[in-house]
Amino acid sequence: MRKELLPGEQVITITRQQARSLFFPVLAFLAAPALTGYACAWIVKGNPQRLASFITVEWTPWLIGLCLVLAAWLVLGYSLRRVMRWNSVRYILTSRRILAKYGMFRRRDWQVSLVAIRNVGVHQSMFQRTLHSGNISLDTGHSGTAVLADVPEVAKFRGFILDAMDELPQGEVFEGQVLTDYDQLPWELREGGRDER
Repeated sequence: MRKELLPGEQVITITRQQARSLFFPVLAFLAAPALTGYACAWIVKGNPQRLASFITVEWTPWLIGLCLVLAAWLVLGYSLRRVMRWNSVRYILTSRRILAKYGMFRRRDWQVSLVAIRNVGVHQSMFQRTLHSGNISLDTGHSGTAVLADVPEVAKFRGFILDAMDELPQGEVFEGQVLTDYDQLPWELREGGRDER
């Protein structure tokens, strides 16, 4: 992250999404080996032959292999994939901007300058309120709204954003210099566009 910072910019905090999305993947990761061990012991004891008369002892290695493949698919295809997806999302707040980075192999990211933010909103479902998480919407005016989904400790993160916005230098930043006078802006950047009178 250090090489991506602008001169004079400092990292305030880095966070990931709320870990509640990992509940079922972790549960599957713990339950899959236990259920597989139980199923393999049940197969070795000859219970499938009692259950269906057409199943013979020669089926035992195939049934055990099927149990192992299903367990591996559950652990690797479901649990590990969900953990990697959760691990690949980062929200970074610096003294000048907010960055959101998504993905490990295929990267996608966006950033919003703190100067451009007009309003910081928090939206929480009832379940998110119990976990102190929520969605932060950053209103940037005419260009739209950016959303940080499922931020943990959402009230504290919002406070960090507001504090960083308060500590910005007064005036607007344009190409590295602080502008204090509206007339210094080029016509294209003034509110209302070019004057055609």
